[in-house]
Amino acid sequence: MTKRLKESMYANLGIGKTRFFALLKMYRKSPLKFSIRYKRTFTNNQISQKIENLILKELKKEKELILNKEVPINKYNYSFIKEKLERKYKQKVSLPTIINRAKRYNFYIPKRKAKKKHSREVLTNYIGELIQHDTSYHLFSPPAKERWCLITSIDDYSRFILYAKLLKKETSWAHILAIQTMFLSYGVPLNFYVDSHSIFRFVQSRDSIWRRHYKLTDEATSQWKKVLDDCNVKVIYALSPQAKGKIERPYRWIQDHLVRLCVEEDITNIRSAQKILNQEIYHYNYRRIHSTTKEIPYLRFQRALKEKKSLFREFRIKPPFISPKDIFCLRVERTVDRYKKISLNNIELKINNAPWGAKVEIRIYLNLKTGLAEIRVWYKNKLLDIKKAKLRDLGMVHF
Repeated sequence: MTKRLKESMYANLGIGKTRFFALLKMYRKSPLKFSIRYKRTFTNNQISQKIENLILKELKKEKELILNKEVPINKYNYSFIKEKLERKYKQKVSLPTIINRAKRYNFYIPKRKAKKKHSREVLTNYIGELIQHDTSYHLFSPPAKERWCLITSIDDYSRFILYAKLLKKETSWAHILAIQTMFLSYGVPLNFYVDSHSIFRFVQSRDSIWRRHYKLTDEATSQWKKVLDDCNVKVIYALSPQAKGKIERPYRWIQDHLVRLCVEEDITNIRSAQKILNQEIYHYNYRRIHSTTKEIPYLRFQRALKEKKSLFREFRIKPPFISPKDIFCLRVERTVDRYKKISLNNIELKINNAPWGAKVEIRIYLNLKTGLAEIRVWYKNKLLDIKKAKLRDLGMVHF
């Protein structure tokens, strides 16, 4: 038999030369028992009853979260269950196996077709070109049995999350502190992108009860926007929920993990929940490859800095002001009476060097830890006096 004929024979049989002679040896050894039929030595795709029970246990927990309308979760996270089984129970299970059990035992929600898809494309060319700022109010930790507010800011170009904070109540001051933290840490951006919440924007048809009826939209400036105006940052308002899709996706990812981990750790206080949030933000910023940019947000942010692709400006105090407390603050105007006093929520304060009848600008910096407000009085670009008062007396405990 020629070499070419032998090779043709092996090819027709679908095996190589070594396999052919191995089979030939088996045949010669026991012709009657010889078979090329494959015999499985173990049962495939089988998991132990213990693992099966663990999967069902976690699926039931997922269903409880989904059915709770106060919790920001509306679908199962099978990847989270897979990670939890490996992390907590030291059991490795494939994702298809978990999904298969979910479908078998009715723990499955088919994906809905989106009515209107929003572009996930990165539309900015620089870090600091656009900061998306948002807030949500949910039951982030069901064991705590109280809803908290989550304030988050993200850089549009890098998708790097610059700020994330859980609060018991959303206030104008909380958003001002968020700006202060970001601007002092990363610099001042070009634009801020927000929704039309009353903290960010006065809308005549919605907020006129607080203003005279002849005021039009944007004529009444919010305290939060006054801070950005002092920093020369433009505010852009989203006209629809779809327009804020870029920050909503990271929000969903963070909320999804935050809620599940809080349930797993049985978190009942906001401080412990903040620690978990910080861990998730770190993972998102420094470990996770973003699905749109295909880069880790931190590395993309740092690369932009090296390539001079940044519109962040160094924070500088706008003259004639002399302290960050004059910028990141609340503002009101008062008229000095003949006794050189002003009134703030029925508290009278004597102002040194203030001329009678003068209209002075009051810039108020709140210290929530000490419960005190620093009242800085300005007149004709000069700091006339600094006073201290209790937040409770000023009625600013919940501002």
